[in-house]
Amino acid sequence: MPASNVCWGIEIGAGAIKALKLEADGDGFNVLDFAIVPHAKVLSTPGLDQEDATRVALGTLTNQVDLSGAQIAISVPGHQSFARFAKLPPVEPKKVPSIVKFEADQQIPFPLEDVEWDYQTFVSPDSPDVEVGIFAITRQRIMERLAMLGDVGLTPDVASISPVAAYNALAVDLEFTENTPGTIILDIGAVATDMIVAEAGRVWVATFPIGGHNFTEAIVNQFKISYGKAEKLKREAEQTKHARHVFQAMRPVFGELSQEIQRRIGFYKSVHPEADLKRLIGLGSTFKLPGLRKYLKQQLQLDVYRLEQFKKLSVDGPRAGEFQAASLNLCTAYGLALQGLDNAALKANLMPVGVLREAMWKRKVPWFATAAGVAAAAAGAMFVRPLMDSSNFASAEPPGILRQVARDAQALKSAADDAGVTGSAEPDLRASSIVGLFDDRRLYARILDDTGTMLAAAGSAAPSPDALRVASMSTEYVASGAAAPSGSAGRSYTEPDDRFGGDPRRAQTFPPPGGTAFTAGASGTLPADVAERLSGKRYVRVETVIETTMPQLEATNLMREHVETWLQANESREGVEYDIIVSDNKEPWDFIAQAAPRPGARPAGGRTPGGGGRVVGGGRPVASGTGSADINRIAPLERPEGSGPPIANSFVVVWYALLDKDAPQTGDDS
Repeated sequence: MPASNVCWGIEIGAGAIKALKLEADGDGFNVLDFAIVPHAKVLSTPGLDQEDATRVALGTLTNQVDLSGAQIAISVPGHQSFARFAKLPPVEPKKVPSIVKFEADQQIPFPLEDVEWDYQTFVSPDSPDVEVGIFAITRQRIMERLAMLGDVGLTPDVASISPVAAYNALAVDLEFTENTPGTIILDIGAVATDMIVAEAGRVWVATFPIGGHNFTEAIVNQFKISYGKAEKLKREAEQTKHARHVFQAMRPVFGELSQEIQRRIGFYKSVHPEADLKRLIGLGSTFKLPGLRKYLKQQLQLDVYRLEQFKKLSVDGPRAGEFQAASLNLCTAYGLALQGLDNAALKANLMPVGVLREAMWKRKVPWFATAAGVAAAAAGAMFVRPLMDSSNFASAEPPGILRQVARDAQALKSAADDAGVTGSAEPDLRASSIVGLFDDRRLYARILDDTGTMLAAAGSAAPSPDALRVASMSTEYVASGAAAPSGSAGRSYTEPDDRFGGDPRRAQTFPPPGGTAFTAGASGTLPADVAERLSGKRYVRVETVIETTMPQLEATNLMREHVETWLQANESREGVEYDIIVSDNKEPWDFIAQAAPRPGARPAGGRTPGGGGRVVGGGRPVASGTGSADINRIAPLERPEGSGPPIANSFVVVWYALLDKDAPQTGDDS
């Protein structure tokens, strides 16, 4: 239960810090105060010191509003945390925690001792299945966030992830039940988008790296202006005379956003075939972009709404109008405050237990100090009277206040012992350095984009849209020219390198549906001309397995005329962080004989997909933002039985992304 009926919800966003102070009032809530403190520059601005900018904004917030005397709930962005979902086997309720811990160990791509995690179960009245949502953040990341808050004198009581807070706000305000129409909540942030599906009494969360930053970058590239000017132009797009040109510049990002949403809807429906999604509710300032709502409605075939105001919040005073105008950006803060008031649907709390224990002890200290002061004053009074009148010393008795103070002190000490707050509260800060979830996402996004473009070139010449399908895609990062040992391409072999956090688990791996990856030759053996160019340099080996319904001869010609031609034509490009390397003496693809799957075979990892991470539908390759080498165990991909025409042949395409690019030729031989 909350310590009080007042709570501050504080969202530390990339565009601004948003804070909302709520007081519980029956079935509704009173808005006591709110604040939006924009950063001097959006945190996604290139070259900006994000930690320093955040500290400045937090200091401004603490100077503007009084944060004392109330609960405090904070959020961490969805792209800096984990949200995984799975169905539990039928077990007794008392065994659920141990089953969930096993699931957490399987689903979270870090040792459990290095993360703070919590979970929530979902039970539908129409289904016997029990689903679990597991939410986690690395201990290093949450301790860094708490240290930053501690610098301005704040110790929160609750820490949640942004998509959970956004869901809590709408679930309470719109009174979600099992009968509420299937709803998608889309919170478009500065650097990433949180997608929450609320349907049939369950919740599912996914995050993907498209946000307001991508729209700003599109304007920068189109108009060749600074990032700050592009951000301003984006916000004022509707008022400027260049509105049509701005919209055209951002239109490709609209398409990418729509495709990412459709992929995740497809995955959710593959896990829940009975799902019936009816509407989409948009949050965040980016949702104000002109034409975005109309575009999503056309592409997704869903009713699209933008949140304008809250139903259960009461606002009095001269700032009521200001609050209504800002409500679109306060949804996450609203959900955080609800959780601090114990009125949230999802109650996962990622605050470290040691920090909570220490904070509880600090709250008790003033009471002990007061009791000691009263005791000292009473003791002094006890000795004044004998000095003034020694004749009455023998009959003097301790005043009743002493006995009362002693009883109070003993009661407080017993309560502290029972609560377990008198022990050591030293936080464990020895967790190894962990790279953020989205480090180097642009590199792998570029690799994925090149692979898709290459296959699109081949697919355009195929006899039918279903003639080519992607079976798997895998990558291997090799540092300083170290050759990967031979073996399955479904594993990654790396040397520690600061670029990927010095942790071999950071290698990117994309296993195929239902099995291990194909291997086109030993991954440690390179063609002679390729080995010479890669010697002593960092590179990424990219392998894609393509299934085709075409006869081998026709498919071979298609691969030679389009795939090989595309790779050679795009070997070196300005503005791309790597060169494409293929052998001049050997074709970059090989024919693979088909092998029939074993009856009843399960996907690698032996698990039914339940995660909300990077997923795909329709046979498209996907890159993971988590950097986990065990993505197949977390979210295996399975193609539905009977989907598409029968496969005739398979080809494996291998190319190398050279990160240490060759110096450009100047053309001056003198």
